[in-house]
Amino acid sequence: MDSIEHTDRGPTMSTTAQQVFELRFTSLFDEGRGFSFPCDERGNVNLDGLSERARSNYFFARSVVGRDLRTPCVRPCTLH
Repeated sequence: MDSIEHTDRGPTMSTTAQQVFELRFTSLFDEGRGFSFPCDERGNVNLDGLSERARSNYFFARSVVGRDLRTPCVRPCTLH
């Protein structure tokens, strides 16, 4: 029988650059202003992973969508 040999070839592109996402709420009135929060590819924010201030900002941003902020969008970010 043939044997299969497994070798470690070192880090690959997928392990050296991690694909992460952000949920971005942009202002309806002031270009360049808004909020962004780390999230998964579906836009789910890990509330337990946010600081108290970031969590407060997240709930605020959600509460003013349509009045002060646009509907949020998920954007990819690459960390190195």
